[in-house]
Amino acid sequence: MLDLAQTKTPDVVQIRSAALDGISAKLVQVEATVYGDGAGIDVIGLPDTAIRESRMRVARAARRFGVFDSKKTLINLAPATLRKEGTALDLAMAVAYVAANTNRPLRFAQNFIIAGEISLSGRATGLIATLPTAILAKQVAAKGLIIPNAVVHEAAIVDGLPIFGVEDIGEALMVLSGQRTQPTQMGRTPKPAAHPVSGVDLAAVKGQELAKRALTIAAVGGHNILMVGPPGSGKTMLARALPGILPPLGLEHALESAAVHAALGMPRNKQLFLAPFRAPHHTASRQALVGGGVHPRPGEVSLAHRGVLFLDELPEFGRDVLEVLRQPLEDQQVTISRSRGFRTFPADFMLIAAMNPCPCGYFGDSKGRCTCSLVAVKRYRARISGPLLDRFDIHLPVRRVDPKELLSLKLGASTKRLARAVQRAQDLAMKRSDKDPHVSNSRLNSKTLERYCDLSAQRREMLAEKMEQLDFSGRAFVRILRVARSIADLEGNTLVSDAHLLEAMQFRGLDREVM
Repeated sequence: MLDLAQTKTPDVVQIRSAALDGISAKLVQVEATVYGDGAGIDVIGLPDTAIRESRMRVARAARRFGVFDSKKTLINLAPATLRKEGTALDLAMAVAYVAANTNRPLRFAQNFIIAGEISLSGRATGLIATLPTAILAKQVAAKGLIIPNAVVHEAAIVDGLPIFGVEDIGEALMVLSGQRTQPTQMGRTPKPAAHPVSGVDLAAVKGQELAKRALTIAAVGGHNILMVGPPGSGKTMLARALPGILPPLGLEHALESAAVHAALGMPRNKQLFLAPFRAPHHTASRQALVGGGVHPRPGEVSLAHRGVLFLDELPEFGRDVLEVLRQPLEDQQVTISRSRGFRTFPADFMLIAAMNPCPCGYFGDSKGRCTCSLVAVKRYRARISGPLLDRFDIHLPVRRVDPKELLSLKLGASTKRLARAVQRAQDLAMKRSDKDPHVSNSRLNSKTLERYCDLSAQRREMLAEKMEQLDFSGRAFVRILRVARSIADLEGNTLVSDAHLLEAMQFRGLDREVM
């Protein structure tokens, strides 16, 4: 009978690493042990193809340290229930493999989290999802994060985290064995600029004063806006200018947005506090727009989280593609379900869309250039369903600019000036919300709206008359109140006036088919 008490258990090297799960990093324990003669590395613990391929990189890189596949080595990735993908575990596996085959003591292995890809020479080359890994290291109170030198700057925005940049496996071994104690850098979250700079200054946009005001109102309340106008009227330029007038993101929101981008290998360090702007082409699939895949990944609506999603040529998107937007627009998140489980990704964004008024683009043109029949116009607009159209708070007609205005030397309000106005309006809204968690005006419920809009009996009667006259729906009524509240905030008024309500009604043109 085997005496288990006298049976020697092989030494097991244990190192903490991380694997991406959705848009967040999860702790992975990398264990390595030599368990027999022969050559090769066996990896268990639900690895994907990329991790199984890493065995060859690890074995080749380890030759620099006198390990020549003389022993059979088992590497376990725990927990086994978490699927591991990509190359982030390369560096940890290589260090564990070398330590197990050379009996090198790693006294501080459990103090650190180590992650990164390696080359055949053992050089640490990079890391996708650096920010989620750094956030995890801070959450589990690790003494430091060991990552390739090339991505240290991406982790440096996590405040107070000691970051050890390494050039190769040897430097990582030095940190874990205690031979190196000084971090490359201490994480420090940068302070936001007063007004982050975006690509387009509204001062350069000639004319279009109504459009600029509508964009400013939308920025105040986080309202979705649909622009309708002929080709060349400036719809795309106006949309691209919108992030510049939005206030800089707060730290919490900035890290939320950056984590989504980092999960896809798209660091936002240089634009950390600028609201993201995404503009997918109209050929984008449903999966590209909302996310998906066998192992779900975030899509454009999540990349636009805390920012702007711009859909140009809206009717050219597939109808089934547009319809999947309805759920994230209501819930501010998107859930992707698969047979193996589900993932929920954040999707709190402003939707800005642009379209031509008809197939040829010139319906309503003063020079009569439109060649479309009324049937063709209606069929074209019917590509956008009523439920989706209802989710736009502002319907904005964008007219062609008069040549005299285009040639004028007079500049309009600059992006910085409008950004300051938006900031003042949002500060007023924050003050009004008092101790309640602040939500944008576009998300205020009916009960809160009535309190903030002061709907007296006389005003209710006036609104009822206007709604019946203009044939507005109940949903349109709520959106009118929300926009009116933003207009009042923009003008610095604590009360919503009749003028604010009437202006908000003017932005519901598609409800009345007058655009």
